[in-house]
Amino acid sequence: MSNQQVTLTQFIIEQQRGLPDASGTFTLLLNNIVTACKQISHRVNCGALIGVLGSAESENVQGEVQKKLDIITNDIMVKALDWSGSLGGMASEEINDPIKIPKQYPKGKYLVLFDPLDGSSNIDINMTVGTIFSILRCREGIEPETEDFLRRGTEQVCAGFVLYGPSTMLVLTTGNGVNGFTLDQDVGEFILTHCNMKIPEDSSEFAINMSNQRFWEPPVKRYIDECVAGEDGPRGKNFNMRWVASLVAEVYRILNRGGVFLYPHDLRDPSKPGKLRLMYEANPMAFIIEQAGGLCSTGRERILDVKPNSIHQRVPLILGSKNEVERIIAYHQQD
Repeated sequence: MSNQQVTLTQFIIEQQRGLPDASGTFTLLLNNIVTACKQISHRVNCGALIGVLGSAESENVQGEVQKKLDIITNDIMVKALDWSGSLGGMASEEINDPIKIPKQYPKGKYLVLFDPLDGSSNIDINMTVGTIFSILRCREGIEPETEDFLRRGTEQVCAGFVLYGPSTMLVLTTGNGVNGFTLDQDVGEFILTHCNMKIPEDSSEFAINMSNQRFWEPPVKRYIDECVAGEDGPRGKNFNMRWVASLVAEVYRILNRGGVFLYPHDLRDPSKPGKLRLMYEANPMAFIIEQAGGLCSTGRERILDVKPNSIHQRVPLILGSKNEVERIIAYHQQD
C-alpha cells in the first residue's frame, strides 16, 4: 500500500475488507477513538489558554494526584465511545470500576481499556504526553463484569497510542505489523506516514530512572552497570541514556531508532510488583512492540502472557530491541 495520502479510515477499511466477519463495527469504534484523540490533542495544544493545566486537587484510584487534563481527557474518551453501539463496556486508568454503557444505547462486541493521558505529570512543563488504548472482544449484548476485562494481552485485537508532541501521531497495530499516522491539522485527518515500523534488533541506547538505582534487583543493576561502563566494560561499546518519564514518548523513540526501556521491579515496597499498569499501559505497548519485532517482558515473563488478577494491576516493564531485552531476561534467569 502506498504511504501517499492514505487516511486512517481508508487504511482500516482496506485491512478489514479481507476478513470474512467484518461488519464495519470495528472501523466505527476506531474512528470514535480517533475523534476523541483529536479533541484531546486540541485541549493539550491550547493548554493554559483555556485553563486546563495544573492540578485538579483530587486523586485517581491509584492514589496519584490528578491533573485537570486527566479528568477532562477521561470524560472526552467516555463521551466519544459510550453511544456508538460498538462497545460492551470500557475501563479507564482513572476510574476504579469498569464503565458501563448507558442503558439507552445498544451494547456491542468490543471492550476498550485506556489511559486517557499518559505522562500527565509532564503536561505543565510542555513535554510530550499521549493516550494509550487496547481493544478486546466481548460477548455481544452482555453487561460485562470486571472479570470480562481480565484477559491476557495475547487476546487483544488492536492496540495503539496517540502522541501529543510537535506533531500529533497515532501508532496502531491490529496484529498485522505496526503503522504510524500523522494528524494533518488542516484537514483533520490522520495520514499514513510510517509504514510497517520495525525496531532494530541491536541498540546502544537505554532509558531508566537512575534515581531508583539503589532499589534495583541484581540483574537490572548488572545490565545498567555494563551499559554505563561503555567501551571499558564487558559490552565494549558506549551507550546513551534517555529518560522522558512519558511511556508514549519512550516507546515512540524505540519504534523509530531502537533502544530499551526499563521500569523494573524494585525492592522499595515488596507489595508493589511494579509501577506501570498491565491493562492500560504494558499490554497495549507489548502488542505494539512485538508486532514491530521487539520484545516486552517483566524480566521473568512475557508481558502478553501475564494473567491479570485485577483491572489496575501493576507490573515491571522491560521493552525494546530484541537482543537487548533477551540479554536482560537472561540475566534474570541467571540470578
